[in-house]
Amino acid sequence: MGRKVFFISDGTAITAEVFGHAVLSQFPIDFEQNTIPFVETIAKAEEVKGQINDCFITTGERPLVFHSIVNPEIRAIIYSSEALDYDFLNTFVTPLEQQLGVKAEPKVHRTHSIDNDAYSDRIDAIHYAMDNDDGISLKNLDEADIILVGVSRCGKTPSSLYLSMQFGVKAANYPFIAEDMDNLRLPAELKARKHKLFGLTIEPMRLHEIRNQRLQGSTYASPRQCRMEVKEVEMMYKRERIPYINTTYHSVEEIATKILSLTGLQRKMF
Repeated sequence: MGRKVFFISDGTAITAEVFGHAVLSQFPIDFEQNTIPFVETIAKAEEVKGQINDCFITTGERPLVFHSIVNPEIRAIIYSSEALDYDFLNTFVTPLEQQLGVKAEPKVHRTHSIDNDAYSDRIDAIHYAMDNDDGISLKNLDEADIILVGVSRCGKTPSSLYLSMQFGVKAANYPFIAEDMDNLRLPAELKARKHKLFGLTIEPMRLHEIRNQRLQGSTYASPRQCRMEVKEVEMMYKRERIPYINTTYHSVEEIATKILSLTGLQRKMF
């Protein structure tokens, strides 16, 4: 069992999680993590303080607490616990106030506000990614910001969804399947929009492992089939001059960010 860690916020706790994970990833030890969002009342803060103190009593170690709490009363209660506190917002807000010469005006949920057009753009992008997943439809490709292509199970769907959810990018995706391999060509609908295409590839043995979890012992999951499909698709990328990346050793976050970097697509901030 690893060191106890809490990510706490009076909002979604996404900011605390992102910063906290970035910091903890630098240490080669295990952590037992617990995220507690929407600590918006004194009663809830006292309850969370009790959880923190119980961890200290049980383990004999002060839990690590990463928080992004705007409300000063709520923050004070967490400060009074037996935790080792790491306050992301105030670490940066006070120095920035001094540099900018402007007093901060804290407001709960401001970092993930829905009161702007960007929120609608993100929802539209998510719906688009879902409606145009795995070649379901080729009718709305003109609306796509990008079209991800590749063999089945190489990471197209999670990458498309991440691009839409995090960056508001309208991402369609299209799979090349076993039946395509004898004469692998771009469908006319993709050929006409080749400037929007971006390829994903993967190491054959990793593809075999992923497919074997889904359909163990099948031809679809066999190492030979995986090697053949990857080879054919990579040859087509080179023939058609489609940019592509290998997803084998990258997380979905890294894949999406690399795609943005290589294509020059503009991310939308929320």
